[in-house]
Amino acid sequence: MAGLLRAMGYKTIVSPQGSDRGKDIIASPDGLGLEDPVILVEVKHRKNTSMGSQDIRSFKGALKKTNRGIYVSTGGFTTDAKYEAERFEIPIILMDLDRLVKFIIQYYDNFDNDARSLIPLTKIYWPL
Repeated sequence: MAGLLRAMGYKTIVSPQGSDRGKDIIASPDGLGLEDPVILVEVKHRKNTSMGSQDIRSFKGALKKTNRGIYVSTGGFTTDAKYEAERFEIPIILMDLDRLVKFIIQYYDNFDNDARSLIPLTKIYWPL
């Protein structure tokens, strides 16, 4: 996810493993989190387990009024979680696995070497 944000023009800080208090990645134009927008990202990899509204509420607690949020869950989100994110005054994007893959494909040409080493892809041209 940090590689994707870098490909989109942001600079990122990745939290060390362990307790991160609801922010796995901090992204901003300046890389220090001083210049807006500051985007806080929480990433959860769960097989066949959707994130619920309580997970979104916990994430919201880490956001300040000027922040933006991205919550990534490979297991998807419950309807209540989507509602919780939509009604919050600070913009939160919920990104499931399908949406994440679409963004990776869209921005892959801009990925740096670190991101490409994590997700090595090769373009294949297919005739219509």
